[in-house]
Amino acid sequence: MKRICVYGAGAIGAHLAARLAAAGAEVSVIARGAHLAAMRARGITLRDAEGDRSFAVRAAEDAAEIGPVDAVLVTVKAPALPAVAAGIAPLLGPDTPVAFIMNGIPWWYFDSIGGTLEGKRLPVLDPDDALRRAVGVERAIGGVIYAASAVVAPGVVTSEHADLKLYLGEPDGAVSPRAQTLAALLSAGGMPTEAVANIRHRIWGKLLGNMVVGPLCLLSRQDMKATLADPAIFEAGVRISDEGTALARALGHDLKVPGEVRMRRFGETAHKPSILQDLELGRPMEIDALFTAPLQLGRDLGVPTPNFALMVALATQAARAAGLYR
Repeated sequence: MKRICVYGAGAIGAHLAARLAAAGAEVSVIARGAHLAAMRARGITLRDAEGDRSFAVRAAEDAAEIGPVDAVLVTVKAPALPAVAAGIAPLLGPDTPVAFIMNGIPWWYFDSIGGTLEGKRLPVLDPDDALRRAVGVERAIGGVIYAASAVVAPGVVTSEHADLKLYLGEPDGAVSPRAQTLAALLSAGGMPTEAVANIRHRIWGKLLGNMVVGPLCLLSRQDMKATLADPAIFEAGVRISDEGTALARALGHDLKVPGEVRMRRFGETAHKPSILQDLELGRPMEIDALFTAPLQLGRDLGVPTPNFALMVALATQAARAAGLYR
């Protein structure tokens, strides 16, 4: 597995592209605008605790310029997935896996899950089954990343996370050779990556944070530390966390961390959740994958989420008022 394309080379995508290049992979990226122009001219500069390092990549706006590769990492925000479905075909050879390294409930979540929920669809995540047709579940690998990355200038991405981690996993729970190969390559480039048997558990571990601090910080327009310093907001966060934990448990995932402990951890970090960054930068907001889909699951499974439902309603109105959500 040598030729890797990162589809959506924003903050996370450019960061991963740099790590892959550091490991010796032949890296291509799909991007747009000034970021694309800079990467075409100068490659990607990764700025972290080791200083600035630059890596050559092949940058394109259209996948047809790249052609078939050995693996694709999709790192776009959820609202851009229909464009991925429309444009990814030129990258796919007969056995090319596609790792979706994104926030929220993924479109393939109920494939190979077993039990009464097997094959359940949440149309809001994949309208008209566009990804299912363009990619197919057989190619899909799930990904959950912890990496506080940001594009600070065209072609320049920072990494400030003290505990970088990426998890990769197959929908059917197998620890596959392809996931292990990708994990080893990324780890060699400085992104500690593990191929895991239960990627859905990792999805819920991160999603719960998005569900809690995302809408709270979106409404406060402040980072997590400033937002949760208010005792009333802190207590609201605990209640939302408890609701999210109950929802995860209904799907077979015991996250174990009490709501108050979780909120104290969040309250120690002066970081703006990605949903607030999107609002501030005028980018389409991930309302559906982070908020709408979990809320729908709560209703379908009979798990009460009144506090979360209120936050989703307010966050959705804020996104619509800004013209960043349909």
